[in-house]
Amino acid sequence: MGRHGPEQDHTLENLLDLDGDIYVIDETAGYWVKFVVGRVIPSPERPHGIEYSLTMHDSSNRRLVGFDNAHPALGAKQRPRGTGRTYDHRHRLGTVKPYPYENAAKLVADFWEAVDEVLKLKGSRP
Repeated sequence: MGRHGPEQDHTLENLLDLDGDIYVIDETAGYWVKFVVGRVIPSPERPHGIEYSLTMHDSSNRRLVGFDNAHPALGAKQRPRGTGRTYDHRHRLGTVKPYPYENAAKLVADFWEAVDEVLKLKGSRP
């Protein structure tokens, strides 16, 4: 955050352009990813003005990785006083943890890093 409110995220348009995209990332194993992104009115829960869901699924459509802000992270502790509580969190193989959203570019990079880690765990990447 800047001194006068949120700093402008110049990478946000790139993230918004991914809305609705689905990519098969391992056809043999059936892994795929989906992006759902849209603008919302900034609020304490979504201060960056977007609602997003970036997910990786297996061939049975089970979510293996997810970064979203649809709801608070279950069991998440309140953020330090004055910073508000956002809904940003991540899912990985059944666990949910708060996600420290910084900007759209870092969100996408962190998502792909988590996807790559899970693919390695599942034996789809060396």
